[in-house]
Amino acid sequence: MVLVFHGPATKAAITVSMTGMSQKSDEAGFIAVYPNGTGLGPFLTWNAGGRQGKLAAESADDVKYVGLLLDDLATVANVDLQRVYATGMSNGGMMCYQLAAEMSDRIAAIAPVAGTVTADESKPKRPVPVMHFHGKADNIVPYDGLGNNAPKFLPFKSVEESISIWCKINGCPEMPTIIEFPDKKDDGTKVTEKCYGPGKDGAEVVLIEIEGGGHTWPGRKPPLRFLGNSTLDVSANDLMWEFFQKHPMK
Repeated sequence: MVLVFHGPATKAAITVSMTGMSQKSDEAGFIAVYPNGTGLGPFLTWNAGGRQGKLAAESADDVKYVGLLLDDLATVANVDLQRVYATGMSNGGMMCYQLAAEMSDRIAAIAPVAGTVTADESKPKRPVPVMHFHGKADNIVPYDGLGNNAPKFLPFKSVEESISIWCKINGCPEMPTIIEFPDKKDDGTKVTEKCYGPGKDGAEVVLIEIEGGGHTWPGRKPPLRFLGNSTLDVSANDLMWEFFQKHPMK
C-alpha cells in the first residue's frame, strides 16, 4: 500500500490526477490511498509537525488519523503490513517525514516530493529508508530553506538539513554515490541521484535532485505554470516504487 498525501490548499481528488499514482498502482499491483487533510472545502492541509500556524489545523492529530486509517483499511483490503509506504507533495511530503519519525513501526519507507522536515526532533523506533525528490528552482519550498527570515508559520528545513538528519538517523555514510540521469527531454531540467547508504538494517537515504526543477511532481507536467518546470527525464512514480520494493519493513 502507498499512501499519497496531497499538498497544501488542495485535496485528495486533485492529487489523483496530479501524481498519476493510480495508473502506477494498476500497473504494479499495489493499493494507492489518497487521504484528505483538515480544512474547508478543497483547501486542506496536514499538521506535519513544527509550528504550522495558518497552514494547518494545529489541533489536528494527523499521525493518529493515519494510524486509524490504516486500521480501517486493513479490515476492507488485503494489506501487507510490512509494506506500507508513504509519499506526498509539498506539505504532504512534510507529513511523510512526520510519519517516518512517529510511526516507523507501521511505515516501511517514505518518498517525499518537494517537502522537507519540519519537526525539531525526529526519533523513530527504527531506521526508515527515504527517497526525497526536490527541484533546485522550487520557489515554494526552496531547496535551501527559508533561512533566519522564515515566517513562524513556515518552519520547514532545507533539503540539505533534511537529508543530513535522516542520514544520521539511518546510520548512512556522509558521502553519497552520485548518478547523473540522461537528459532525454528538452524541459530545462537535469536530474542527479545522490545515494547515501546502506546504513542500519540496509536503510538508505536517496536524494533525487532536479536542476531547474520547480515545485512539481517528476514525470508529470505541472498543472500550473507558476509552479515551475517539471522534469520528464525521470518518473517519480517509477523510481519510488522501485525503491519501495527494495525496502519492506524488517
